Amino acid sequence: MPGHILVLDPAPAMQALLAHNLGGAGYRVSCAVDARGALALLAATAPDLLMLEWALPDASGIGLLRQVRQDGVLCDLPIIMLSARDSEQDKVLALESGADDYLCKPFGPREMLARVHALLRRRAPSALRASSGSSVAGDTVLRLDPHTQRVTAGSVPVNLGRVEFRLLHFLMDHPGRVHSRAQLLDQVWGRGAYLDERTVDAHVGRLRHALQPGGCGHRIETVRGSGYRYLAFDAAMCA
Repeated sequence: MPGHILVLDPAPAMQALLAHNLGGAGYRVSCAVDARGALALLAATAPDLLMLEWALPDASGIGLLRQVRQDGVLCDLPIIMLSARDSEQDKVLALESGADDYLCKPFGPREMLARVHALLRRRAPSALRASSGSSVAGDTVLRLDPHTQRVTAGSVPVNLGRVEFRLLHFLMDHPGRVHSRAQLLDQVWGRGAYLDERTVDAHVGRLRHALQPGGCGHRIETVRGSGYRYLAFDAAMCA
């Protein structure tokens, strides 16, 4: 599991603390103090995960997060936002902007490492590996090919990130069935993922946005008080 982690935090003490604990767990750690340095390291070293402080001397961490998510090469990079901001509004903003997880300062090293381990599980959860036998899921309007990882909505190609693809794949394999946020965390992110359930809402929002140009955003339906479900073509036509 150990890989290469880029820590972007302007505080030397926090850099040293993260490098010490991550290094002790077997990870290779690089550090940057500002957005410019981080972008150079991202291009040069291709890390497996970015730990990103919200408050940077030369940019907004949220702005950098959005920039990375719009990059064709870096868009799937796992990112943990670090911040002393602890309001629900700030956490939701970070998740909706593309963060995979959010750690409020101060945090304990065991919690930090547990979240890093969870994000770096590269294998898809078993529920996705054992999905339906058909090579292409969906119908004549919305189609997903798990082998090529291509999705089309109508005749429109849909560009999805790693997590959004897994989420859509799982929901399409269980059409009409309602899944709670906790169940989706287990099945899509993997059991033991230390993530807030609002992470699911953020990724569902991004998935719907990506499907909207092809007229399929409504296929991911919110079931109030329960969770989410995928509407197959016939059900979507009747909705």
